[in-house]
Amino acid sequence: MRYPNYAMSAIVIHNGRIIDPANGRDEIGDLVIVDGKIADQSAIRNQKSAIEEIDATELIVAPGLIDMHVHLREPGFGHKETIASGARAAATGGFTTVVCMPNTLPVADNPSTITWIKDRARDSARVNVLPAGAISKNLEGLELAPIASIVQSGVIAITDDGKCVQNHELMRRAVEYARMVGVPVLDHCQDYNLVGHGVVNEGEWSTLLGLSGWPAAGEEAMVMRNILLAELCDHHIHCQHISAAGSIRLIREARGRGVKISGEVCPHHVALTDAAIQNFDTNCKMNPPLRTQRDIDAIIEGIADGTLTILCSDHAPHAAFEKEVEFDQAPFGIVGLETELGLFIDILVHKRKAISINRLIEMFTLEPARLLKIEVGTLSIGANADITLIDPDLEWTVDASSFESLSRNTPFGGWKLKGRAARTIVGGETVWQL
Repeated sequence: MRYPNYAMSAIVIHNGRIIDPANGRDEIGDLVIVDGKIADQSAIRNQKSAIEEIDATELIVAPGLIDMHVHLREPGFGHKETIASGARAAATGGFTTVVCMPNTLPVADNPSTITWIKDRARDSARVNVLPAGAISKNLEGLELAPIASIVQSGVIAITDDGKCVQNHELMRRAVEYARMVGVPVLDHCQDYNLVGHGVVNEGEWSTLLGLSGWPAAGEEAMVMRNILLAELCDHHIHCQHISAAGSIRLIREARGRGVKISGEVCPHHVALTDAAIQNFDTNCKMNPPLRTQRDIDAIIEGIADGTLTILCSDHAPHAAFEKEVEFDQAPFGIVGLETELGLFIDILVHKRKAISINRLIEMFTLEPARLLKIEVGTLSIGANADITLIDPDLEWTVDASSFESLSRNTPFGGWKLKGRAARTIVGGETVWQL
């Protein structure tokens, strides 16, 4: 893991509401950083160099947020996003650590590509960029990638995100290998036989608009497959971007039995229903698709009761010319790093009151750090000083033209939100400030 270079220094963040779920901490106080690490207040008593002071009055001081599902597009698709621009977008959104998906060109299914990504991140990214590796070679679902080799090269999870391994026996072997090398399996749950050529949720709007339907059962079938394999192999499988009510019922029941299964939520799946596609806006085309209000209600219930444990963006940048085509032909996905925190605070904490701000921070820090077994997401003494300052009551308007991301494919331009990051600190260095 790479952190920015910093001079011997001391920083004191004053009067913030320190929320550190890893240590059960929620109090107004000061946080001390010495030489890029969280330190005890006694560490600055004899500090000879100047002490930088940050006033965090009315702000939340949280561990640096983690987004474990982003597409940084490099290598191969630098016209959509680069590791550098994606990292800037992450910092703007309040994220100090991101996990990048392997659907690059070449695919991140070999040690040389993993090493290239890590080197590029070290040289150009101002946040921590952790690579995930592919489950199968070239994401084709036909032959396993060299899982042990890519884990040795530094991947922290394996996934064919963007695609889904259809061969259950191959998936079983992948889970068994992942168990041996100690990384979780992340799965994009999509049964190709059920989904077919679907581009939007199968239902009223797909019928009215004459668009091919993507039934919820296409997700639920693979969630069920993953539950069975997690139980069979006694290893953790994490279901990505859950969108359907049935998936949540399955995960809830399995977790109740102690199965090592979990799920994550993206903001668009709680902010928009499939009615958003009625004007054929390709910025509302995503995989899995936007679904119904019933599904949104089930997702929020799953967040509230702990069935769904992680929040993330599925940040999927595309150039304007790629989205400015017929709906059927447009690529799936939207950018999300710069809007997700505001959307989740606004919807989950303020409007729906589904969870507290403490739990929201936990779902962005402790939960992904625990799943991925990474030493971030905490304000413990001695931990690297990755910190996000959050103003939970700040009202702001999404302006896509100001994004740090190279792409602008968002349906949220002009939305008025309440809550956003105010400052992002990585290794004791401020990498973004409102």
